[in-house]
Amino acid sequence: MRQGKVFYNDDLAGILTEMDSGEFVFEYDDVYIAKHPEAPISVTMPTTQKHYESNRLFAFFEGLIPEGWLLDIATESWRLNRTDRMGLLLACCGDCIGAVSIIPIK
Repeated sequence: MRQGKVFYNDDLAGILTEMDSGEFVFEYDDVYIAKHPEAPISVTMPTTQKHYESNRLFAFFEGLIPEGWLLDIATESWRLNRTDRMGLLLACCGDCIGAVSIIPIK
């Protein structure tokens, strides 16, 4: 199991988990929901108490992963497989362009 803290504008928005089964789960943080009930990290993932589940990495998080030559640099530098989407997200998205960042939970 691998996890990352998902921050939105420096506020902890939730936790993204890749289960050992390969399933992905995203759950908003209760404090974030109370503080920002109308500020989802993505329009496809409205702020809610329920958790989101998927057999694939959620499209919103896929969109944060580098592409093209930058993906080549990331996979070579960190010796990651380009199909390891969670590994790439955790390695590359601590300081993304935009409001969202992902910090690995060790």
